[in-house]
Amino acid sequence: MRAPRRRRPRTRQIVEPPDRASLDGLAARARYVGSPEHKDAPSFAGPPRLRADASCCPREITDDRQAIDEWLRSAIRRGATGTPWEGDFPRYVWYRQGDTVFEGRLVNRETGEYKGYPLHSDEWPDGIEEIYADHVRD
Repeated sequence: MRAPRRRRPRTRQIVEPPDRASLDGLAARARYVGSPEHKDAPSFAGPPRLRADASCCPREITDDRQAIDEWLRSAIRRGATGTPWEGDFPRYVWYRQGDTVFEGRLVNRETGEYKGYPLHSDEWPDGIEEIYADHVRD
């Protein structure tokens, strides 16, 4: 059974990690597994099952798992993380690619597996522009 729709928007907030020194090691353990709920085409995550209330991942990145893994790891190393922390990993991470911010959500706290999806600009967490100010945009 799916959770009821939110009545108010969720606050996305970048929060300083509990142990900033361990971000490199943590990033090395994190990986992207994807979710067919955010796909409208087949991918390594399985056959598409795009939910009506889910944002759709761009098709051009659907099968580039290695690049998405690096985006996830880069976001963690930069400290673009949000609470709560579940085990060793933050529940949320954010990566900015050009004019798009992707949110990664932890789906397995023991193995550090994440799914991800693009956000609308009004959903971006405060401070994301500063974290990626030096980031080369495509």
